[in-house]
Amino acid sequence: CENTPLRQGSEEYLDSEKYQLRPRDWETAERQGRTITPLISRLNTIRRRHPALQRLRNLRFHHTDNDMVIAYSKASGRDTVLVVVNLDPHHTQEATVSLDMPQLGLEWHAFTSAYDELTSETYHWGRTNYVRLDPGRAPAHVLHVQHSSA
Repeated sequence: CENTPLRQGSEEYLDSEKYQLRPRDWETAERQGRTITPLISRLNTIRRRHPALQRLRNLRFHHTDNDMVIAYSKASGRDTVLVVVNLDPHHTQEATVSLDMPQLGLEWHAFTSAYDELTSETYHWGRTNYVRLDPGRAPAHVLHVQHSSA
């Protein structure tokens, strides 16, 4: 039975999927474009490039009006990265993202250029922003927030 505990009082199940061996045809998946390997490689490259993404205690969440979309930012010095993610792997999700601008190092009514590290697109963002995230194209924005030279 799937929900038989590993031991009496345990929250872990006897038939946990972590104990199951499943054959995977990784080569066919890669040929058919059904692998997340390129996305993971790209995310690792982005993480190495941005000091803000290498720190643990600098996470700030921003409001979205869709529970299937999460937004957070990380900053370290002048390096600020804003991440907006579609949590639904099967459906396109839309949301309005309301940013806490001072957390991004910006004035409340400021606008900034934000370069998407995943798609190489540049957006002009302010306090509220519409997003549409298609999991088949780009499941997230990883935005490098541009600060004006002052």
